[in-house]
Amino acid sequence: MTARTTRRPLAAVILGLALTLTGSLPAQAADQRGPDPTVQSIEAARGPFATSTSRVSSLVSGFGGGTIYYPTDTSQGRFGGVVVAPGYTAGESSIAWLGPRLASQGFVVFTIDTLTRVDQPASRGRQLLAAADYLTQRSDVADRVDPARLAVMGHSMGGGGTLEAAKSRPGLKAIIPLTPWNLDKTWPEITTPTLIFGAQNDSVASVVTHAWPFYQTLPATTPRSYLELRGASHFAPNLSNTTIAKYSIAWLKRFVDDDQRYTQFLCPAPADTALSDVRTSCPF
Repeated sequence: MTARTTRRPLAAVILGLALTLTGSLPAQAADQRGPDPTVQSIEAARGPFATSTSRVSSLVSGFGGGTIYYPTDTSQGRFGGVVVAPGYTAGESSIAWLGPRLASQGFVVFTIDTLTRVDQPASRGRQLLAAADYLTQRSDVADRVDPARLAVMGHSMGGGGTLEAAKSRPGLKAIIPLTPWNLDKTWPEITTPTLIFGAQNDSVASVVTHAWPFYQTLPATTPRSYLELRGASHFAPNLSNTTIAKYSIAWLKRFVDDDQRYTQFLCPAPADTALSDVRTSCPF
């Protein structure tokens, strides 16, 4: 009988060498940044990373300029990028609170202005993608951002724009529509992991005609969650909001960084008194 040689994958060889030399698994996987998370850490106003900012002129092409918030730590490799767009008639200042809050958790965050205050969701989707390309290719911090790990967020028509962006660019790692508005109610094309925030008392983009049908029409194979903010209005995302922040951080960590430590905050569906309705495709 002829002996058969089995080739071990390189990763298995490296893992075996690590076990031989140390007697244990490496303490932290490469996609994990920061200490082990807790409820307190994702609810905190600031995370473990010190941050700085870089302004982007409104004269850039494709969107209306904005502010980049980024971790100053250069020892962690490249960070995932998150672009955030405001809603109809609103400016960057309406979503600026998300910049330092998310960046301090280990992301490069770009809060943008749109070309005009009345741009519709399809236009805002294109602008989110243009800003993502600027962030990874031409910005002052391009070398800090992993172009393969990008997400978009947006409020109202900006939230509708995140769905448009994911439809055009399925390679996005995550989208987070915040009390989203869009005339298109069905999104069977979306394969990007999607976290939708609705607001129970939204009289501008009622959850019945916007957030909820958006969620219901996502494919069954798409990782997705729907979180409805109890007693909240359409404009809840325009002020610092711990509920929005904590689950957004968990979603971005889970799907942009593929950091499994954050799944605990998403699955099983959170039993949170700040939420009036919760739906999810757990497990993922």
